[in-house]
Amino acid sequence: MFKTLFGQTPPDANGPVSLLDRLKQGIQKTRSGLVSALDDVVHGKKTIDADVLDELEYSLISADIGVRTASEIIDTVRERAARHLLDDTAQLKQLIREQLLTVLESVDRPVPLVKQPPAVVMVVGVNGAGKTTTIGKLAHRYKSEGRTVLLAAADTFRAAAIEQLEVWGQRTGIEIIRQQTGADPSAVVYDAVAAAKARGMDYVIIDTAGRLHNKENLMAELEKMTRTVRKIIPDAPHEVLLVVDGTTGQNGLEQARKFTDSSGVTGIVLTKLDGTAKGGVVVAIARELGLPIRYIGVGEKIDDLLPFDPENFVASLFD
Repeated sequence: MFKTLFGQTPPDANGPVSLLDRLKQGIQKTRSGLVSALDDVVHGKKTIDADVLDELEYSLISADIGVRTASEIIDTVRERAARHLLDDTAQLKQLIREQLLTVLESVDRPVPLVKQPPAVVMVVGVNGAGKTTTIGKLAHRYKSEGRTVLLAAADTFRAAAIEQLEVWGQRTGIEIIRQQTGADPSAVVYDAVAAAKARGMDYVIIDTAGRLHNKENLMAELEKMTRTVRKIIPDAPHEVLLVVDGTTGQNGLEQARKFTDSSGVTGIVLTKLDGTAKGGVVVAIARELGLPIRYIGVGEKIDDLLPFDPENFVASLFD
């Protein structure tokens, strides 16, 4: 069962096995890079020595798992080897698998349950991360669950942003609340949330400007939109999803850190994982920021936004 803001919904019609297969295919580059590197480290070696540990750490860092997480894994390997609890290099992959799963599960907080709709989802992120596309796919997923959705075009700064969102609205059959380019984003947010509440809609998804993470005045605009939402629904937004481009590697971690500081991010959507061997940044973000990964993007099709499950993700890497 997948977790949603209104409880749980059955898995995709093709079943969980199909979902795991799609995940394996979607992160094939990361899977090949990491697992192949680990296989190279242990191939033909029967003992765990300093050279093996150095090569192992390099392999983990190369997959963008992060220096901190890689070091912790190596420390665990070293300690178990010293206590003769890890005598065979063939056991290394299983230990690494367990460690990665532990990190991801430790931050896998439940989705907040919304008893009285509309549920308000604010989507933030820098330009080019795939934010508008993610919103379209997310709206499609919510609608496929039998929910009603309204989109708020609060990215009023970029000329084509509203038009791009309208294309997704037409594609998914979902209405968009918009104003003219250059309008106050908070005014759009207010109109959208008020309309959704009045109509009894289930979801409002708010598109925000793709702002650079070093622009403090633009971060202040996010805070203003949050205050506006709370004038209508005091406990909203219920989710603030940060869209991170998976191909940016560790730079994505710095983006996440800045947005978390200023906009109260509650979860991550990691996009474009099908195009990178650095999907290990999923683990780095989870470990460094204590944030759950909510969805991952593994392709350009409308249903290529997959709900994230730690066990499935790790299984897709190692099984």
